[in-house]
Amino acid sequence: MGSVALAISDGMLHFELGVAYEVFGNAPPDLADRWYDVRVCGSGTASVGRFQLAPDGGLDRLAHADTVIVPACSDVDEDPPADLVDAVRAAYDGGARVASLCTGAFVLAAAGLLDGRRATTHWAHTDALAARYPRVEVDPDVLYVDNGRVLTSAGKAAAMDLCLHLVRLDHGSVIANAVARRLVVPPHRAGGQAQFVTTPMPAPDNHPLADLIPWVIDRLDQPLTVEQLARQANMSSRNLGRHFRSVTGTTPLRWLLTQRIRRAQDLLETTDDNVDTIASATGMGTATTLRRHFNRTVGVPPDTYRRTFRTARPS
Repeated sequence: MGSVALAISDGMLHFELGVAYEVFGNAPPDLADRWYDVRVCGSGTASVGRFQLAPDGGLDRLAHADTVIVPACSDVDEDPPADLVDAVRAAYDGGARVASLCTGAFVLAAAGLLDGRRATTHWAHTDALAARYPRVEVDPDVLYVDNGRVLTSAGKAAAMDLCLHLVRLDHGSVIANAVARRLVVPPHRAGGQAQFVTTPMPAPDNHPLADLIPWVIDRLDQPLTVEQLARQANMSSRNLGRHFRSVTGTTPLRWLLTQRIRRAQDLLETTDDNVDTIASATGMGTATTLRRHFNRTVGVPPDTYRRTFRTARPS
């Protein structure tokens, strides 16, 4: 269904490019005559990861594609190649659907396609995208964003999610699920789902919270308060808040909620415990409270998360 152009240039990352080619370049059984016509387009032989890749045609061919995919670039500190930016803009102006994978969003932003639109990229680069392109509404907490003819994804696995989303739009859920089954990946993760990035733990023994944080992690099932944390750390609540912002980038209560949600994710993935039991084990109190915070933070209900991410357990 239609043509897909994979836009490449020096410095592209091979994983996202490979994901797109695997999804769009391999037709399911009995769909060969109705599948995508895929072309790799670039201004010349490009260094993609450690490989040298010769394109099927020039960047001018992007303007003739129905869908243009821009894979990730390795160096977001450098401006994307001007010829690539111009070709992507021309393709969009000509009616193409344009999608970026991971840091490919920087190319779309440079082309002006994200101005006034919501967009995402890999969580590690969302701040840089927002700072460089202030007219873009950067959402760091989702897997992908669909604006109709302009789509962006977060990093790595989320690139697969977006590619399968495009297949679902074009061919329906049955075909998209068949592709996902062949690739041995979840058949569908909603774009609004969070990127499931755990809050980084600070380096041990070199900050004022080094003793407090493990103490809290061991007591997530208890109804802890800021005052209790401050007493345990032998500091005032105000001083505790200042250190938490310095070390974790957030407030004590927000950090504590993140740890409770992360513990709930672990239990949903690895146990058969019901939501009430997990709510108690994570200090949430009730299943209603857990569901409210989990849905707000992660983007899906606990039961949906369990169905999608449940790991196989030995009998």
